[in-house]
Amino acid sequence: MGTIISTVNMKGGVGKTTLTVNLATCLAKHHGKRVLVLDLDSQISATLSLIAPHEFAKVRKKRRTLSYLLDNVVSPNPWSKLNVEDIILTNVCNIEGLELLPGDIELYDEYLVSEMLHQRAIEDDNKEFAKVWDEFEKVLIRQIVEPVVDDYDFIIFDCAPGYNLLTRSGIAASNYYILPARPEPLSLVGIQLLERRIAKLKKNHQPQALNINLLGIVFILSAGGLMGRYYKQVMKRVKDDFQPERLFEQSIPMDVNVARAVDLFTPVSVAMPNSSGSKAFVKLTEEFLGKIQAEEPLSTVN
Repeated sequence: MGTIISTVNMKGGVGKTTLTVNLATCLAKHHGKRVLVLDLDSQISATLSLIAPHEFAKVRKKRRTLSYLLDNVVSPNPWSKLNVEDIILTNVCNIEGLELLPGDIELYDEYLVSEMLHQRAIEDDNKEFAKVWDEFEKVLIRQIVEPVVDDYDFIIFDCAPGYNLLTRSGIAASNYYILPARPEPLSLVGIQLLERRIAKLKKNHQPQALNINLLGIVFILSAGGLMGRYYKQVMKRVKDDFQPERLFEQSIPMDVNVARAVDLFTPVSVAMPNSSGSKAFVKLTEEFLGKIQAEEPLSTVN
């Protein structure tokens, strides 16, 4: 069964997408793993980091995005012709084993979701709405990936910043989450907020416990020199708050090639394999696999 990972931080701009697509690429390219990237962010950064905009436009025109699957969960359509296998793009970036379930700029209608859950609560003997919502967010993303979870070694969710329905549902469906962070005060606030939210998420889903654990925090740097010394001070604060095994030793250095790769709609580990950023992701992927092997086996379906 595949291991499901969420890449998440409450704050935006910390490198979630960069980490997601390059980790997935290195797993497939260098370790022969079959990996699915699922873009849960309406900014579709992960999608556009793996395919060009004109390719996405073609995919979206055919409704072959996550939005189609979400619509069928919210408003089931017996005449639906596409399933999750039909929507997944294979051999992304010409890498065998690297696959993508594209996101969309319009993922779901919050009003329709609320209306549907309200009706469901009424039909279930006026069940408390909050409980109906909790049950729905727990199964929403899991229901989408469950048919294909056995086909992959890893499924990696690129979650949106903040804490919306899809982010919560992605976390609830995961075995682990990775927390990318820049060693800056606001990024650290994002770490603290997320840890509190996940603790609350676990509590809300009692007595059916969520088997979701922090695999590690990854520092993604963006400056050097004097700022580098400040970064070390901030990083030390994080290290004092977390056990060593919950921190990745490998950080991602500042490398302009990482940004340039985004303009090519390709991960840096493919576009510029000899760059410092690419080499760092290769090492990070090896550390990632070591952490996975060290963890006790967890069931993919919580």
